[in-house]
Amino acid sequence: MKRMSIAMALTATLALFTAACGGGQPSSESTEPAAPGQNAEVTFRSEPDPPRMGDNTLEVMVMSGGQPVTDADVTVEFFMPAMPAMNMAEMRNTVPLKHEGGGMYRGAGNVMMAGNWDVTVMAMRGGQEIGRRLVAVTAK
Repeated sequence: MKRMSIAMALTATLALFTAACGGGQPSSESTEPAAPGQNAEVTFRSEPDPPRMGDNTLEVMVMSGGQPVTDADVTVEFFMPAMPAMNMAEMRNTVPLKHEGGGMYRGAGNVMMAGNWDVTVMAMRGGQEIGRRLVAVTAK
């Protein structure tokens, strides 16, 4: 009975977190201005949208000053924190993307399970971060 109460409380907490992070929106696309000290705008999209458990196509557009960035090292990291009440360890998967042309970076990424994931998109050039995007997605 106690386990069921903990699981119900965890489910309610996750639902509130998802709603607060915009997880109720169907799209995982995010376009925001670059953070201070960064000069690139980063857009993230997955196919399918929202992502599902298993392989997904990940696309990231990197632009700076209205021009495509073609020489960045771009990665997408999926992260789900540990859930001790459910006996689940933290999960993390980092996917490097390849430049396809015109500032578009693409690659296949595996989502290990359905649920809420924090996605960090990083664009680096010469070892320096030029853009970062944080996105909350709910994988099906």
